Amino acid sequence: MKKAYMYVGIGIALCIILLVVSKQYWLPLDETVVKYFPLDDTKQLEQSSTSLTLLSESDKDEYDIQWKTNSTLAEPIYLRQDISLLYANGHLRGILSKWKESGQNVALELNVHGEDSGHYQAVTYHHGEVHYPDDKIKSIQDMSQAELYVVDSPMTPLESFQKPENNTQSEWKKTLDHATNQQLLYEWNQLINHFQIPKNDYESIPLTSLPDYISKPFPQLNQQQTQQVIGQLWEGLYKNYVLDFAVESQKSSDQTFKSYIPLILADKGGTHLLVIYENSKGKKIKLTQRYPDSPKD
Repeated sequence: MKKAYMYVGIGIALCIILLVVSKQYWLPLDETVVKYFPLDDTKQLEQSSTSLTLLSESDKDEYDIQWKTNSTLAEPIYLRQDISLLYANGHLRGILSKWKESGQNVALELNVHGEDSGHYQAVTYHHGEVHYPDDKIKSIQDMSQAELYVVDSPMTPLESFQKPENNTQSEWKKTLDHATNQQLLYEWNQLINHFQIPKNDYESIPLTSLPDYISKPFPQLNQQQTQQVIGQLWEGLYKNYVLDFAVESQKSSDQTFKSYIPLILADKGGTHLLVIYENSKGKKIKLTQRYPDSPKD
């Protein structure tokens, strides 16, 4: 009987997972730009993290999640900045960012209201500028990520997990992943077809999976080259993606955007990458980033 109830709950989740509309959270507009400089091999962040934690049930079918990021450095540098993006069931829920001149440690924290069962994913870029004499500037950077599954079924108490610990949680993970992935694949294929991209020529990387490339390279690149590309990628994402939604969100405090996780396409030939997504106005966007020293067309 319990198994039957479990599948009833999962069926309900499938019906509502892509229909939930909740308040979104956006960074203020007085943020600096993100600028990539050659990486500093003498300094690095001591610690960087992103976390998502279920706090409590706030009402029937509603709850609060703590969205938190943190990064620490041994001593202050010219500029510190962190940017964090939150997605629920593949859908953009919010953006947080903070910058500090003569900065050292950066912490961001926000309680996010949620409804019904869902899969939450956050990705954070931790960045800093180090200024030396003679106008020499270098960067430090890192990335972190977090995910949380929330199960809100009428048949069971509210619960959450990061990795399934029993068969019931495994079934919920499978169901929530399937619903989200089906929606994302549909959206990404629409973009790929719109721009007539030969997808077999690229390695597909959802933005939420980009931190995996801290320790593995893009096709045909070494790890040092990959880190440079990642830094320049976040520079472009901040300018074209983050600020776009931040500006538009200020026009209406309750504005909701139909925007999903951007897809990064890394050329298997090792010359460039593409980023495809829909902007705040629903326009299909393709950003192209040439790798350093790559041959021109």
